[in-house]
Amino acid sequence: MRDLRIVFMGTPDFAVGILKKLLEEKKNIVGVITAPDRPAGRGRKLRPSAVKEFAVSKNLPVLQPTNLKNDAFLTELKELKANLQIVVAFRMLPKVVWSLPEYGTFNLHASLLPQYRGAAPVQWAVYHGEKETGVSVIQMTAGLDAGPCLIQQLVEIGSTETAEQLESRLSFVGVDAVRDSIELLLRHSDFSQSPGVVQDAANISLAPRLRKSDGEVQWSRSAQEIYYQVRAFK
Repeated sequence: MRDLRIVFMGTPDFAVGILKKLLEEKKNIVGVITAPDRPAGRGRKLRPSAVKEFAVSKNLPVLQPTNLKNDAFLTELKELKANLQIVVAFRMLPKVVWSLPEYGTFNLHASLLPQYRGAAPVQWAVYHGEKETGVSVIQMTAGLDAGPCLIQQLVEIGSTETAEQLESRLSFVGVDAVRDSIELLLRHSDFSQSPGVVQDAANISLAPRLRKSDGEVQWSRSAQEIYYQVRAFK
């Protein structure tokens, strides 16, 4: 049985449920990486991420790098002696970070990869009127959400469901997907060879970062298309 030492990387509420479940299942979380505190509200006071707030409440070590290639951060990360990293809604990692642990880095993505690679997969799935989506856990490699898939779980999209509501449901599904991926790792005899399935390059679609203009209604579009847009970006 492998003795896992896990570093968890994430920022928003979507990631908190997964971190909470890992702790409940007695997984050894040796550190948490999250975004720096951001100004928020009328007073523009610095506000920690949802993941940081939860991690601090559980007395977990927290790192908040502004530069993931910074030598000081890399030294701190290495000192945690993790052999697995789990990423949930964080940001793209440089190779020097994702390749560091012995067992690699897992990334939970809120789509059925290779569909909707990118920063906003839930919103774009709703915007395009998809009937189903899901979550994928991949082994991180070079390229945007491009690694081999370890686990995928399909989720149907409700006919009136907003992206916010769907994202909440997907976070619960993601808990099981991450747990199953860890179990797959523990059962795999030779992790120098990935147990994942290579993504189908012929079916790639993208989900770029949202812009303010994406929420502007174009009244020349059909009523159905506008309805999808409202559900996606409200």
